[in-house]
Amino acid sequence: MIRSRHLLVPFGTRPEVVKLAPVVHALLAAGHRVSVVDTGQHTDPALSSQLQATLGLVPGHRFRLPADPAERAGALHADAARAVARYRPDVVLALGDTNTVPAYALAARAAGVPFAHLEAGLRSLNPRSVEEVNRRVAAAAAQLHFAPTKRAAAFLSAEGVDAERVFVVGNPVIDTLVTRGVQRVPLADRSGVLVTAHRATNVDDPVRLARLVAVVRALAQDVGPVTFPVHPRTRARLAAAGLTEALDLPGITLTGPVDHDALLASLTSARLVVTDSGGIQEEAAYVGVPVVVLRGSTPRWEGVEAGTTTLASLADDRAAAAVLSAAADHTSPAGQERAATVPCPYGDGTTGAQVAAVLRDPRTDALLALDEPDFTDGRLPW
Repeated sequence: MIRSRHLLVPFGTRPEVVKLAPVVHALLAAGHRVSVVDTGQHTDPALSSQLQATLGLVPGHRFRLPADPAERAGALHADAARAVARYRPDVVLALGDTNTVPAYALAARAAGVPFAHLEAGLRSLNPRSVEEVNRRVAAAAAQLHFAPTKRAAAFLSAEGVDAERVFVVGNPVIDTLVTRGVQRVPLADRSGVLVTAHRATNVDDPVRLARLVAVVRALAQDVGPVTFPVHPRTRARLAAAGLTEALDLPGITLTGPVDHDALLASLTSARLVVTDSGGIQEEAAYVGVPVVVLRGSTPRWEGVEAGTTTLASLADDRAAAAVLSAAADHTSPAGQERAATVPCPYGDGTTGAQVAAVLRDPRTDALLALDEPDFTDGRLPW
């Protein structure tokens, strides 16, 4: 008998909204009941409420988080416990690697509710990355692992996750792009560079932040005009460090956070993206734009393997030179053609439907069960 389940789906950031909207729509279309909560990680309207309205992801409840980092972390976990107790779902389904994910994974397990992780198995192999820790907490808590690629599934297998619990379903950001009819722009009509940067490891470190400024200046001078939608966190760090004026140059356009459609328009029309974002790497692959990642590793290795993504860490004082070298390759005719012709490795736009189908399958009941083991007969688990 086909199952209809009640799912609690939390989100707290802009990428989660973009990626979870099509999944929630697919779950509802398949007959599941879905309770959605906004955990309050992003409060800027361009990153939160406006985008939610655009993509039709309407939360049943919005939490507000305090500003103090320690209080914020505690409140996020307390709110997660309250949400699980209030909605009493059959399954908690969370996506990605923000602080929302471990909060709701642990709250689910504490309440005896099974947890499912979407975007499972991504690994940057960076022990300093909080996101990497969050992904590993999610893997330890999850009964169902919805991996975006075979490589992500292989990471889970190497960590001892049973293969029957892993489903390779693609990344739901592709669902959103397909649904919204995003198209590739012809190579001849592309120009300039899109830059985004927001990760704490880059913008909270004054030395790396200065290197980011040097990268943006070098791109504007040597590659082409730069469009830089500045994340609120990054804007605050630039102002505090007195670096904002250093970006006041011809060829550099600074904006505040832009809506998703405007960001996609900048992305599809660019010859190159320079970013520390994960989701933009996936979106760029779909529209055939090459990427330079401002990090020493990435959880999205498929683009590196395909030659359409290059790593250039801001931890290195040669960052600007490394980015310019990568930019020269990616903006060459061969580099542009390579990125435009390599198939997108991150999905085909059916992730939401695949997740909904797994959850409707009665065989999934056994995977969601949280039964206690019984070794009282003397058996050993090896």
